[in-house]
Amino acid sequence: MDQGDRGRPEEPLPDAASGEDTLQAGAIGFLDALVIGLNSTSPAYSLAAVIGPIVAIAGIYAPGVMLASFVPMLLIAAAFYYLNKVDQDCGTTFSWVTRAMGPWAGWLGGWAITMTGVLVIGSLADVAVHFGLLALGLDDWAANTVVRQTLAVVVILAMTAVCVIGTELSAHFQDVLILAQVLFLLAFAVVALYRVYAGTSTLDALHPSVTWLNPFGAGGSALTGGLLLGVFIYWGWESAVNLTEEVEDSATAPGKAGIWSTLVLLVTYLSVGFAIVAYAGTAFLAQHAGEEEAIFAVLAHEVMGGWDWMVLLAVCTSALASTQTTIIPASRTALSMARRHALPPHLAHIHHRFHTPDVSTWWVAVIAIVWYLAVNQISENALLDSLTALSLLIAFYYALTGLACAVYYRRHLLENAHNLLLIGVGPLVGAGLLAWLLVESIGDMSDPGNSASGVSWFGLGPPLVIGIGIAAVGILLMCYWRIRDGRFWQERPGVVDPALVRGAKQSAKRSARHEKKN
Repeated sequence: MDQGDRGRPEEPLPDAASGEDTLQAGAIGFLDALVIGLNSTSPAYSLAAVIGPIVAIAGIYAPGVMLASFVPMLLIAAAFYYLNKVDQDCGTTFSWVTRAMGPWAGWLGGWAITMTGVLVIGSLADVAVHFGLLALGLDDWAANTVVRQTLAVVVILAMTAVCVIGTELSAHFQDVLILAQVLFLLAFAVVALYRVYAGTSTLDALHPSVTWLNPFGAGGSALTGGLLLGVFIYWGWESAVNLTEEVEDSATAPGKAGIWSTLVLLVTYLSVGFAIVAYAGTAFLAQHAGEEEAIFAVLAHEVMGGWDWMVLLAVCTSALASTQTTIIPASRTALSMARRHALPPHLAHIHHRFHTPDVSTWWVAVIAIVWYLAVNQISENALLDSLTALSLLIAFYYALTGLACAVYYRRHLLENAHNLLLIGVGPLVGAGLLAWLLVESIGDMSDPGNSASGVSWFGLGPPLVIGIGIAAVGILLMCYWRIRDGRFWQERPGVVDPALVRGAKQSAKRSARHEKKN
């Protein structure tokens, strides 16, 4: 198959707004990209946040629901892989959807990715601070709202600085955090299962069974509700692909890192999920659904005794790592949009020394801090509602990417079975599943009683109002910028500006010189 169909570039696009300053080609390798993809999902925190509610819905079949949630993620990861092969643009969904389906759809996809970072960065920093203080025995500090929020802002600023200073530094920092996180989680799972089989569990222990992997065990409605929660724990792996212009072998390595991230996450979630359900039983987990501290702080003490700090640190390092890596997709997408004239040009600035998108990175951090502090003034439940609204944005841009993959390759899908199944049918099925989850989420969030706060905003649940508000602001901003600078909207699907192609060739030459030098 002709990967360069209709003139699409096969190398990274240049930073047209900043002259010779470009993202650093070959800054990190496949393993670094894999680690960043893993950390961006925040495995320990995701489990702490979701395992209780899933058990409340599906009971002992919670592992099966997590397995079923993996299916659409793998199919969309395949779409990311095949689209990245033909367009190594750090804007990922924004760039690919624009080339496949036009600028309007592409702009909305880019807006969704950027806003997911804004919504979640503050919450992740808050969790990192909270569990870090608990691990250090500073429970009074952890309970103090002013102290916790102040430290969370400091964490966001520190992680942003690491992102700006360099992609290599970010990757090395992530390597340390993933090792700590995985070791602590594995230790917790091993000890929990040992105590279950030794009969020393302090809760209503259950012996694990392979039947727990049946996603339909608790019925269809339980599967539907569980999937809405389960998809969240896999979100974030595409951060590896957002670094495509900075990864060695950019045409294939980032996409592979994304796929492998989902596979490693599946193994991690199933193993730890089995251990939690087996040790605690369903009653404890359902009773404390939605209480991250109860799931991993209280349960950690029950399992590990005086060594519970290990699990607390696992959640802390998980959230800390994800705070940093979540900045990457938002800042790189803003960079890509700005250099294509879809956003103000100053967001496309590349730091001349660090070769990172410093302006867009700091803007993402500042807006995330403002959002975090403003929403907290309403209530902590309002912050949880804003996180619930994430599922709408995630389902939207993932589904859009799967559809774009099939549309982009439509002329090649019938060439062989591989193309039809892996590039066409697979991404379309993934997109369909996520679109269905999006509709189900909207219906679920329309009921105020299903929100964390339990209050009504304009007769709807707060998460849905937040989601509608973000979409409305995005559409207004898009229309304003279309009037202000219409160059981006002159792009047509399958047509690439020759200047960008020339810049891509120059970028490829720089990458080749870098690899030869090293």
